[in-house]
Amino acid sequence: MKKIIFLLLISGLFGCNSTAQKSETREQNPFPVTKTDSEWKKQLTDNQYYVLRKAGTERAFTGKYWDNKKKGIYYSAATGQPLFSSAHKYKSGTGWPSFYKPIDENAVLELSDRSHGMVRTEVIDSGSGSHLGHVFNDGPKPTGLRYCMNSASLIFVEEGEDLPEIVKAWKEKYEQ
Repeated sequence: MKKIIFLLLISGLFGCNSTAQKSETREQNPFPVTKTDSEWKKQLTDNQYYVLRKAGTERAFTGKYWDNKKKGIYYSAATGQPLFSSAHKYKSGTGWPSFYKPIDENAVLELSDRSHGMVRTEVIDSGSGSHLGHVFNDGPKPTGLRYCMNSASLIFVEEGEDLPEIVKAWKEKYEQ
């Protein structure tokens, strides 16, 4: 009987999925952009919704920006918030767009992610708490970090291009 109780206790400790843990952490952070699930589904493509709102991951070498070499800014596809600069992008060989730092230290938040039997650091945008990817400690100098992002979570605007409406709306509301 003691063995059964012990096993139940152990399975309870390790059986919690990271979604519940991440949700609690997200709830502790007030985000300026909040929407209902149906509003997110209306705004985002199915793939964007899967990545941004359900913490999904696109397959390596399939995303739109993994090999993008153009100069510009990467914005959150959920909010239009500026996240990364092409000046901080590098070829990591992983098949996802990788950056050694965000455009601003307050642009992203990092949360503990214990899903899939691993301990990682999830990266979310600070504007809505939407999942972007993960950060690892195997990047280049000067930070030693690799922000490994999903293309589906980003909107890239090349230098000199007009800003999409979502980016204009973010700038108008939050960058005055």
